[in-house]
Amino acid sequence: MQGQKIPATVITGFLGSGKTTMIRNLLENADGKRIALIINEFGDLGVDGGLLKGCGIEACRDEDVIELNNGCICCTVADDFIPTMTKLLDRPDRPDHIVIETSGLALPQPLVAAFNWPEIKTQVTVDGVVTVIDAAAVSEGRFADDHDKVDAQRSQDESLDHESPLEELFEDQIRAADLIILNKTDLISGDELDGVKGDVQSRSVRALNMIPASFGRISNQLLLGLGVGTEQDIANRKSHHEMEHEAGEEHSHDEFESFVVGLGPVSEPKSFVEKLKGVIADHDVLRLKGFVDVPGKPMRLVVQAVGSRIEHYFDRSWHPGEERQTRLVVIGLHDIDAVAIESAMNAAAA
Repeated sequence: MQGQKIPATVITGFLGSGKTTMIRNLLENADGKRIALIINEFGDLGVDGGLLKGCGIEACRDEDVIELNNGCICCTVADDFIPTMTKLLDRPDRPDHIVIETSGLALPQPLVAAFNWPEIKTQVTVDGVVTVIDAAAVSEGRFADDHDKVDAQRSQDESLDHESPLEELFEDQIRAADLIILNKTDLISGDELDGVKGDVQSRSVRALNMIPASFGRISNQLLLGLGVGTEQDIANRKSHHEMEHEAGEEHSHDEFESFVVGLGPVSEPKSFVEKLKGVIADHDVLRLKGFVDVPGKPMRLVVQAVGSRIEHYFDRSWHPGEERQTRLVVIGLHDIDAVAIESAMNAAAA
């Protein structure tokens, strides 16, 4: 019976749109509902899972937070996602709801289609796909700081008439959505928000349900219980890559690269963050996030950057026996210079 299936919410959105913050708010207001999280990150440093594990939220037990760091979930459905879901469903204490946070570089469509696999279809349904959008970035006409440069290159070279990898992903995540959260609206005006709504709607043939938000604060009554059953309609929400695949082209994440930079202790975090802004601007870094060891501080410092916007804060104490270390994951386009970036980051930390 449909009513007996466990509902699953897929939360997607471009790099740094605020997915993890929204999920934390969701957990803080779970009202006794047991929620299992599957978190997928592009790269081998699990920052988002690390922010949620040990967060002290009753609805967020460590055993209910599952991390998949072997690549974008859209490319590892058979190897990672299906076995993970099977193990979750085999537990004696099954969750009331499953929330899946995709990588900011993932296509939601292959993931949603996986819910039609026989061993999952009878037990779980996609309650809805929620796409989180950085409204401030869209208002500025970009999805990352180098978007204008990509557009300029395309206008100068007729062979670059296809859309940029960033724009394709942005549109794919919109096309898959049942609900769109226009996040970070505190950074823009009302007129700018109206412009963002028009821009986002223009990228979908379906009428979109859009809700403005700040700091990912959305009522669980709006996020959970959509009851869409999206897996039954996924054929009508094809991504750019799926359409290209039908035309004989292969889907690849070769446009993007991710690597982890390990640094020593950072004694001047404010200066470090300011210098990181220069590193990001000089090397077209799309996303930077991780944890920093500040000598003399019992807590670890979280650093997260989206383009030139950087936030940093202490989130929890280092656990007894936990190695204090500074590790930051860097995501950029495929031609990003990892050696130069690592050198610049070491200089910033000195």
